Amino acid sequence: MIIVVLRNIICLTGLIAILPFMVIASLFIFLEDGFPVFFKQKRIGLNKQIFTIYKIRTLKRNAPQVGTHEIEDRYKLKVGSIVRALKLDEFPQLLNVILGDLNLIGPRPGLESQLALEEARMVQGVFDAKPGITGLAQVLGYDMSTPERLAEVDKLYVNHKSIKLNAIIFLGTLRISILALLE
Repeated sequence: MIIVVLRNIICLTGLIAILPFMVIASLFIFLEDGFPVFFKQKRIGLNKQIFTIYKIRTLKRNAPQVGTHEIEDRYKLKVGSIVRALKLDEFPQLLNVILGDLNLIGPRPGLESQLALEEARMVQGVFDAKPGITGLAQVLGYDMSTPERLAEVDKLYVNHKSIKLNAIIFLGTLRISILALLE
């Protein structure tokens, strides 16, 4: 119980701290492509339960509901690439952490349409772990375009999950964001 309260305080603090940047990003998204600036999408979570994930929109309103690696450039917002590089689009997922759908760190939840990924994760037992906002696969540079390899890396995380590994993944995520800022 204390851990949940502490986690929620951290998430609320993070949302409040990042709020000015989310407002600025939202303004630019609105100016480029109108409302809505946030989007929600069904994802597969712990024990294959479906939940709704919340993010800042980085694609045009008419973009297909597929994995990001499958999106054609014509659907990408100009400001979306900056928002994505800075990971600002991920911060609304702190609400998902508060709601209990996500952890801060864990395997990234896939879309219902990503059947190859779902199958690979079932084989590896990845659905036994709660998904996260960031994870080992993201820090190591794996995305959902190679479902079997992604599931293997996710399984490595599940098998070796620890406070130390979570700290390394968190620092790796910060490093990636800082490097993106400097580009």
